[in-house]
Amino acid sequence: MTLATEPRLTDPDGFYAALMEAHRGLDDASSRRLDAALVLLLANQIGDAAVLLEAIRLAREAVAPAQAAPGARG
Repeated sequence: MTLATEPRLTDPDGFYAALMEAHRGLDDASSRRLDAALVLLLANQIGDAAVLLEAIRLAREAVAPAQAAPGARG
């Protein structure tokens, strides 16, 4: 199985709204716990370690692009 990166949600705006609603009223620590719990539930649903590792890599690159190696010029 490979990671599907093409849009597949039938109602992405509805999903986003539900996710934001789930966070409503939570302090920062509780919000982070909600995100962690959701990630673990979805990871269990996927169940494929290779796919999950690829998702982690892509997510990390999306928020913190790879830094140039020490000594590299660019």
